[in-house]
Amino acid sequence: MPITESDLPGVGKKFEIDLRDGEMIVVIHNTGKREVFRRPDSDADSEKVFEFGDDLARTIGSIIEGAYFQPIEPDSRETTLPGGILLEWYELPPGSPLIDETLESADIGNRTGLAIVAIQRGDEVIDSPDAETTLREGDTLIGVGTPENCEAFEELLTG
Repeated sequence: MPITESDLPGVGKKFEIDLRDGEMIVVIHNTGKREVFRRPDSDADSEKVFEFGDDLARTIGSIIEGAYFQPIEPDSRETTLPGGILLEWYELPPGSPLIDETLESADIGNRTGLAIVAIQRGDEVIDSPDAETTLREGDTLIGVGTPENCEAFEELLTG
């Protein structure tokens, strides 16, 4: 993503940023005003997207750089709900004994205590899957349960 900087005498500076779907242009005026333009391709005219003052620009910049919130990559894809209940995502790996089982025949809830609340299969999401839903290799199962339920399910998942 190349960025080109150029002086605008008597105005300020212009930054052109090449994006996958066009170009973004940021003009910073000597007065502190910022303007952001978008150009879908090199033959098109630039369209003003928005403008804002110096204080708001600095606040937005702080947010984007992570000064307000610094995201971290979690070690696992789990969310803790009130009461210590976990919402966790599990990919059905090759060779899992659960492949080609229905939710009913796998009996996950009775065997582990984990409730399967959704299944992501490619771009499709099966919400509240019924007992006849067949599990396939590569499915991502979304489960809810205690840490002990999750641990028991991880053992069942890999055999």
